[in-house]
Amino acid sequence: MRTAALFLSLIIAAPLAAAKEPTTPNAVERGRYLVATSGCNDCHTSGYIARAGKVPEKDWLTGDSMSWSGPWGTTYAANLRLRLADMDLATWKNFARTAVLRPPMPYWALNQMSDGDLEAIWAFTRSLGKAGVPAPAALPPGVEAPLPAFTLHLPPAPPSPAR
Repeated sequence: MRTAALFLSLIIAAPLAAAKEPTTPNAVERGRYLVATSGCNDCHTSGYIARAGKVPEKDWLTGDSMSWSGPWGTTYAANLRLRLADMDLATWKNFARTAVLRPPMPYWALNQMSDGDLEAIWAFTRSLGKAGVPAPAALPPGVEAPLPAFTLHLPPAPPSPAR
């Protein structure tokens, strides 16, 4: 559940050239469903958890100023509407397949999504249009994050299984 709840500091890619690509109503609806049920809004929509998901769709995926701090430093949930607006579908799929992002983003879940699911999330997010502002830049370890902040104290990673 935590992985789903944290599913997204999703797209911290360099700005890329935008390209118009056709989307279908089915892809947009499927993307809406995936964003709503995969936990994307939990981090990438300001106030989503605090309001038990009662945030108008027009405000979805615009990022959040709530910081996530831990041993890696401090990260912020990206504004996916701005990020995906600047990515064509091929770039998005490549990013989603290869991204290794800072916590709390469970990038390994994103890496494993099907082509159809990635296409649907891309179509839905772009259908919302650009809105909001870019997320603040990540902070290195030892730099105190401004409030509001969520601080994670992580246990050491378990040993890898013997082969």
